[in-house]
Amino acid sequence: MPMGIVSDDEFEAELNNSSVSRPAPASVIVNIERGRGEGNVEVPNSLRQIIGETHQTDGRQEALALAKEFGISPSSTSAYAVGATSTASYNEPVKKNADVVNDAKMRVATRARSKMMTAMKHITDDKLRDTKPRELAAIAKDMSAVIKNIEPEEKSGHNGEGGPTFIFYAPRIIEEKHFDVVHAKE
Repeated sequence: MPMGIVSDDEFEAELNNSSVSRPAPASVIVNIERGRGEGNVEVPNSLRQIIGETHQTDGRQEALALAKEFGISPSSTSAYAVGATSTASYNEPVKKNADVVNDAKMRVATRARSKMMTAMKHITDDKLRDTKPRELAAIAKDMSAVIKNIEPEEKSGHNGEGGPTFIFYAPRIIEEKHFDVVHAKE
């Protein structure tokens, strides 16, 4: 039989003439549900990270729009923006998610710092002489506020508190009753 498209009748006739055993009748294939599925509210961690990163780089409105596409609430979007997995764990972010959010913040802060330095280069002594002190203070305040607001908080020290940690060691005082008593005759 030549290769090509044949009708069902020709195919059946050729199949009957061959020595090949007939294949088993077709069975119903059950489609496996993939993804979150109906009723499953668990959000994949990678999506949480993407929403948190979007919140830091593109703003809250973009993060809300992205979350809405996946049926995620605005309150959960706020939690993902700080690295938490839900609103219940808002104050206890997951380290991996918080690292992604902090990396996004650092990228924004680096860019803001670069723009601030460029702006400062353009502020010459001549321009400063012609500017009022209040305007100079406002410019400096605005530039520092951008960096301060966007950079993640750095925790240092033992309990996240700054400053040195002092540890005092004191020898244990041994009382007289702990020593063996030897009675001597004089």
